[in-house]
Amino acid sequence: MEMNSEEASEYLIRIGYTDAIHSDLSSLHQLQHRHLLTVPFENLDIHYGQKIELDTSKFYQKIVRSKRGGFCYELNELFGQLLLYLGYQVKRVSARVYDDRSGYGEEYDHLALIIHLEGIDYLVDVGFGEFASTPIEIKIESVHSDPRGQFSIDHYDQNYIRICKLEIGKKNPQYIFKPRHRDLFEFKLKCLYHQTSEQSHFTKKKMISLMTHEGRITLTDQKLKILKNGKKNEVLIRSESEFLKYLRHYFSIELMESN
Repeated sequence: MEMNSEEASEYLIRIGYTDAIHSDLSSLHQLQHRHLLTVPFENLDIHYGQKIELDTSKFYQKIVRSKRGGFCYELNELFGQLLLYLGYQVKRVSARVYDDRSGYGEEYDHLALIIHLEGIDYLVDVGFGEFASTPIEIKIESVHSDPRGQFSIDHYDQNYIRICKLEIGKKNPQYIFKPRHRDLFEFKLKCLYHQTSEQSHFTKKKMISLMTHEGRITLTDQKLKILKNGKKNEVLIRSESEFLKYLRHYFSIELMESN
C-alpha cells in the first residue's frame, strides 16, 4: 500500500495532528508524540479470533477507520507509510527484544523504524508500549533524554546496535537491531508466531495500553492500571463484561463479548 493524500489526511485527523508538516525533526517529534497519545498498543485481535495479516490496507482500516490500535507490525508499519508519504526517508528494521529469562529473541521479533534526516539516523518506535516518545538519534555511546526516561545507544557485539533504558544508573536492555532495511514479508513467520504460540507473551493475556499526558492507562483481562503523575491506581477485572466496559470507557473501543 502506498498512501495517498486522502488516506494521509484521514490518518492525521485520527492522531489529532493539525500543525503544518515540514518533513523535519520538529514535525517528526510532533507526529510521533500525537500517535502515541491517540493510537493504543493492543493485542485484542489475537484473543477475539481475528487473524492479523501483514497487509497495510488492513492495518489502515483497523487503525485509522476503526480507530483501533495494534502491535508493532501494524503500528510501526502504518506509521512508516505515513512518514514516507510526508517526505521522510524511512527504513524498516528487525529488532530482537530482550527478555530477563531468555535473553534476546529471534530476528523479526519486533519491527521498528529508522528515519534518515539531514544526515542523521533516528530510531522511531510507536509500537513498543512504554518506550521513548521522541525520535532517538542513533549515536553510539550517547544518551537520549526523553519525557519517558533516558535511553542509551551502544553496540552489542559487532553486528547489532542496542537500545537500553537507564533506570537508577543501570542499563535495562530493550532490544537490539541491525540498521538494515527489511521487507515487510520477512516478518510474516514471527507475526504468526506471536498470534499462535503458547510461548509468545501476546497469547497469554489480553492487553491494551495508551500513553497519556500524565502517564499511561493499561487494561488487561486481569486489571486496569492507571498511572498519573507518578501515582498508580489499580482495579481488578472480575469478568469479561467489566473488561469490555473499561475498554469502551478508556479507549472508546466496542467489541463483542467472547464466548
